[in-house]
Amino acid sequence: MGDDVARPAEGRQPAAPVSRGQVARRVRILRAASELGAREGLASVQMHDVAKEAGVAIATLYRYFPSKPYLFTAVLEWHIEQYLGGHDDGRTHPAGAGRADAAAEVADLLITLSLKLLDSPLLASAVALSSFTEYTTAVPARIDIVDSALGRAILRLLGADQASETDRGRARLLLYGWWGLFVAMLTEEISTAEAETNMRLAARLLLTP
Repeated sequence: MGDDVARPAEGRQPAAPVSRGQVARRVRILRAASELGAREGLASVQMHDVAKEAGVAIATLYRYFPSKPYLFTAVLEWHIEQYLGGHDDGRTHPAGAGRADAAAEVADLLITLSLKLLDSPLLASAVALSSFTEYTTAVPARIDIVDSALGRAILRLLGADQASETDRGRARLLLYGWWGLFVAMLTEEISTAEAETNMRLAARLLLTP
C-alpha cells in the first residue's frame, strides 16, 4: 500500500486534536515518526510505516499530517516544545533592562537546543529537509516563526510579553539566523565552536540596545 492511499484532498486543513484521545494519538504519531526518522532517515520512512508504528489508521495519520514534510516539520516543533518544557522556568526579564544578559541567555538556549537536535543526525536531517520543503511548497496552517513555541520563549526572555513589531522583528531575524547556523552545523559547513561564536554575535547585535 503506497503513501498516497487515504491522502487528504490537496489544500485541506489538517485536523486539530480536541479530545484527550485525539491528543494522545497525535503524540503517538509524532513519537513514531521521530523514532523511525532517527533510525532510517527521511527518504526511507514511509507514511504507512509511521501509522503502523503509532498504532493508527493511515487515514488518521493523514487527517493530522497531510504530507511527510508536514509531519516531520511537526516533529521538529514537537521536539522543540519538549525541550522548552524541560528547560523553561517561565522567567521574564524586565522590559528594557538587562538586555545584554537576556541576549546571552537566548544565545545559550539556541546553542543548547541545536546540540540537542544534532544528537540524532538522521532525524535532524529529516526535519531540516522537511522544513525546507514545507517553506517552498503550499502547505496548510503556516504560522509566523515568532509565534512558535521557540519564538515565544525568546520574547519572554526579552521581557516582551507585549511585543512591539521591533521586538518581533529582532526575534524573527534571530530565529532565521539560528536556523541557518543549525543547517550549517548539520552539513558540517562550520564547526560547533564557529556556530556558537556566530550565534552569540547575532544575539548580541540584534538584541542588545
